[in-house]
Formats: sequence, structure tokens, C-alpha cells
Amino acid sequence: MVRLRQQMNKRGMAVEAQKIQYIYEESKKRKKALGFGKGILLTIFLAVLAGQIANLPFFSILGIMILSILLGGIWGNTLSVPADAQAGVTFSSKVLLRAGIILLGFRLNLQEIFSAGFSIMMIDVVVIVFTMSFILLLGKAFRINKKLAALLAAGTAICGAAAIIAIAPIVKCKEEQTAVAVSCIAVLGTIGAIFYIVLFPFLPISEQEYGVLAGATLHELAHVVAAGVPGGDASSDAAILVKLGRVLLLIPVALILSFVYNRKRANKSSDLNKFPVPWFIFGFLFTSLVNTLFSIPGSIISILLLLSTYLLAMGMAGLGLNIKWTDFVQIGIKPVATAVLGFFGLLAITPLLLLIFRIG
Repeated sequence: MVRLRQQMNKRGMAVEAQKIQYIYEESKKRKKALGFGKGILLTIFLAVLAGQIANLPFFSILGIMILSILLGGIWGNTLSVPADAQAGVTFSSKVLLRAGIILLGFRLNLQEIFSAGFSIMMIDVVVIVFTMSFILLLGKAFRINKKLAALLAAGTAICGAAAIIAIAPIVKCKEEQTAVAVSCIAVLGTIGAIFYIVLFPFLPISEQEYGVLAGATLHELAHVVAAGVPGGDASSDAAILVKLGRVLLLIPVALILSFVYNRKRANKSSDLNKFPVPWFIFGFLFTSLVNTLFSIPGSIISILLLLSTYLLAMGMAGLGLNIKWTDFVQIGIKPVATAVLGFFGLLAITPLLLLIFRIG
């Protein structure tokens, strides 16, 4: 009888222990989920704040994505990020960022780009090939990190921050390198846009030609839109069309860089899960094709692009929250010099770009 009671007590203690363990695990999961949500909410807050600031004069040139990474950097280096919120911040900087790039494909109508004529596509190809090659060579000459050089090249040649954050996971860049590249491109593009606006009245070219140059040489879409305004609708339409052609070329550039930077790893395995090109690049192509082949109401496209913008902004805020100002000091001045000289090199071929446009 005593033994039976002892066994029952042991069983009761075991059940109680299991209950306590279950409660502990559930509490742990809840705390983890709350922390995850806290991290995502923080990136939402910073993205929304950046969106409001981007509506102010001058700041509109910077755009919401650049402002998001700057706000994230300021927050992360002054107020810090709670440890339990880090998972949510990382989710924003990786998963939501790539989702934003996929939805960005709805901005492209391939039919419009191809119907713009051979000269526009040729200008975009020349810009991409020259700028990528030139900046990668400069990076080699300055002996900066090859992956960082690739980010600077893509940001200058294609579409600024969006290209950088699309290329970064392909070449396996560190977050601080991504932040440095985004910051360099943001400053250069802003200076470039202001320079174009001031210079426009003195240029001996038509409004459409001015738009072509702005669309072919400036970094961010926000920079292109701002610079195109002085020339009216003719320059704005031409600038945006040329710029979207550069965005389209993100796909082949991503594939080439993936092969160059990941071929050793790719040769070791034929497993699709280890295929070196992130699948979100194909998602970007898919959404572009959907927008081209199907007649989607403008209101829906606007909503999708707004969602894309804020997902990208949340991702940029997440990147900013994970960087430290000391990272910039450690990387040094050489990447900045590379980006500046790369932009000057792109500006130097503008006579060739105008010649291609006029011949076409």
C-alpha cells in the first residue's frame, strides 16, 4: 500500500513537472513571438517615419529607402535594439526586403521598354557594362573588398539601393558593407540630381535628351524623378523609361555576378537548394511578366507598388538597425573614392550615350 502511494506520488510529481515544463516552453514561445513582433513593429515605425520625412522638400530626393536605413542607423547606434527584438529585425532585413524586390517587378512593363526602341535598350546596356566593369576595376586598383566593389558597381549602374540589396545576398556581403554601399550611392545620387537640376538651363540639348541622360546616369529612381522635373513631361517620361530599362537589366547582372562569385560552391553540388542565385530574382522577373502579359487595374498596381516600397523600407530600416558607425571607420575612404570616380566615369560617357540616342 505504501509502495503504491509512493508510485502515485512519483507519477503525480512527474505530471506536475511536465506541466511546469509545458508552461515554461509556452511562456518562452510567447516571449519569442512578442520579441519577434516587437522587431517587425520597430522597422514598420521607422519605415513610416521615413515615408513622412520623404514628403518634405529636399528629402524627397533621398527617398524613403535611403531615409529608412539612415533612421535605422541612428536608432541602432543611440537607443539600441532589444535582444528579443533582433529576430524580427533580421526577418525584415532579409525576408521582407526580398518580398519587396519581388513586388517591385510590377513597376516594369516589358512591352513599353522594348517598344521604346533599340537606342534606349542600347544605352542601358552600355551604361551597365561600362559602369560595372569600370567600378570593379577601380575596386581592384584600390584593393577594396571585391564584394563591396560589386555592390558599389551595381548601385551605380542599375538602380541604387534596390540593386545593392538585391545583389548583397548573391555575393554574400556583410551588412556593414551593404550599409556603406547604400550610403555612398545615396549621397552621390543626391548630389548628382541637384547638379543636373542646376545645370539643365545651360545644356545645349533637348528636354527629351536631358531626360535620357538623367535616366541613364543617376542612381535611384527618386533621383531620376527629381532631376527630370525641370524639363517637363518630355524629360520626365524619357528619364523614367530609360531608368526602368536599367532596372530590367538587374536580372542578367544578378545571374552573371552569381556565377562569378559562387561558381566554386556551385561546382561542389548540383542540389537546387544550393543554387547560387536567390530565387527572389526570378520572382522579380515573374511579377514583371505578369504586369506585361495581363491587364491589371492601375489601382491594384499602385497598392502593390506601395506595399513593395514599404517592405523595402522596412528591410532597409532593419539593415540600419544592425550596423555600427565604427564599421564605416574600419572600411575607410577607398570605397567612397571608388564610388565617386565610378560616377565621374559614367558622366564622362554621356556624349556617347547622346550619340546612340540620336542615331537610333
